[in-house]
Amino acid sequence: MKLKKLTAGILAIMMLSACGDAEAAKDPEGTDAPADSEQKIEEVDYMQEAKDFMDNVEIDITMPDEYGKKTDGTEYPAVEKKSYYSTTCEKDRNVNVVLPAGYSEDKEYPVMYILHGIFGDENSMTDSGTNIIVPMQNMMAEGTMPETILVFPYMYASKTQDVCTAIDDENAKAYDNFVNDLADDLMPFIKDNYSVATGRDNTAIIGFSMGGRESLAIGLALPDTFGYVGAIAPAPGLVPGKDWAMEHPGQYAEEDVKFDEVMPRLLMVCAGDRDGTVGTFPKSYHELFDKNGVTHIWYEIPGSDHGNPAIQSGIYNFCKYVFKK
Repeated sequence: MKLKKLTAGILAIMMLSACGDAEAAKDPEGTDAPADSEQKIEEVDYMQEAKDFMDNVEIDITMPDEYGKKTDGTEYPAVEKKSYYSTTCEKDRNVNVVLPAGYSEDKEYPVMYILHGIFGDENSMTDSGTNIIVPMQNMMAEGTMPETILVFPYMYASKTQDVCTAIDDENAKAYDNFVNDLADDLMPFIKDNYSVATGRDNTAIIGFSMGGRESLAIGLALPDTFGYVGAIAPAPGLVPGKDWAMEHPGQYAEEDVKFDEVMPRLLMVCAGDRDGTVGTFPKSYHELFDKNGVTHIWYEIPGSDHGNPAIQSGIYNFCKYVFKK
């Protein structure tokens, strides 16, 4: 099914054919009245657009080593620690923001939200062990990735608890609730405080482990908001299933893991082929997408467990294509 989107300008203006007609088109004050106009409707097949875009994606299984190292002459902005009030959680919440080098209020920047795993926080994906900020800044410096505002939220969105206390359904619901905090509180905060380019073409989300599960769930829930969605070693629980930790009721029924009219231009899932934490669940999501006819990118990182090199590989490949037209 196709959706309709208005073009930015007016395609044609019906011109008055005679001077007398032009005079008649003036209002009693003598000013020109608006001429009749017609605005062309551009039909966009978002499903085909996504397929065409992802057909051109080329995956590098491992991130080149040079991207993980700081280089002379490249600026590496510091992590800015911020807080915002969450109406969803009814309290202040922390978030880390990394601006592109040379950030200016005179420009508008796309935004990428990067989600951590279970028991993590806003610092988990910014630490030196994960080492994804340096590669992204290197990619921005060389033009491989557009200059982007990087946002690292605290994903555990509970009114009654500040931290995750167990791997169980009640704690999982707090992570699932992050979609509301993100849409209603965090994204407005980022828009109000930074020079942001808005719209799905300028908004991306990617997550690791529980963050990968939630990035997929958020992408399914808000396809009009996020044009680029990535999941690295996504955790179980997107759909009903059982793993070593618990029985997962699932955020979606299997038949609902699909896009009806609008889908991300880029939907990417990857995982290490020796991941003993989430096991084969990432691959099962890939197989479910295939079953439901959802265009996506899937690949495995040989020899990787639940961490690097899978995390860096996923970030690198996602960032190569994010915000590309």
